[in-house]
Amino acid sequence: MFRQMRRGKQALSKAQCEEILQRATCGVLAVLGDGGYPYAVPLSYLYADGKMYFHCAKEGHKLDALLWEPKASFCVVDRDEVVSQEYTTYFRSVIAFGKVQEVVDETKKGEIIDRLALRYAPHDTDKNRSEAIRREWSALCVLQMTVEQLSGKEAVELVRRRKEEEREGQPC
Repeated sequence: MFRQMRRGKQALSKAQCEEILQRATCGVLAVLGDGGYPYAVPLSYLYADGKMYFHCAKEGHKLDALLWEPKASFCVVDRDEVVSQEYTTYFRSVIAFGKVQEVVDETKKGEIIDRLALRYAPHDTDKNRSEAIRREWSALCVLQMTVEQLSGKEAVELVRRRKEEEREGQPC
């Protein structure tokens, strides 16, 4: 169902992809929007237990699109270094494909939004975090993407560099 990566030697392992998803703070969710046009929107997110979580309002373009077609992709760019003298970019990115649905269980919704808040405001107090969530609760929607395909790719130059570093670190 999902395409094989054309340049497989540049593929990142699942563990590398998950490490990037844990480290990065923003990605772009792409859905089938109005009139069949793609709609891509940058979002903060939480990656946990093989799932992506997002928050949004209970109405809007993104939610309407997902109600119509729950299939989506989510892309995170980990590295984007233009190397003009080589006419290339040293890049590293991850793409997740899956189906998105609203988290309707109130307990799970609360757990996820609390984890999201902790991720983006780790130094806030429990009291402030709880009050902020309570204030926004009635307008808050939490979405869950069940990841069906996860892949990552990096520039061939980064692959070569990593292999050289691995060789140098091993005894002869």
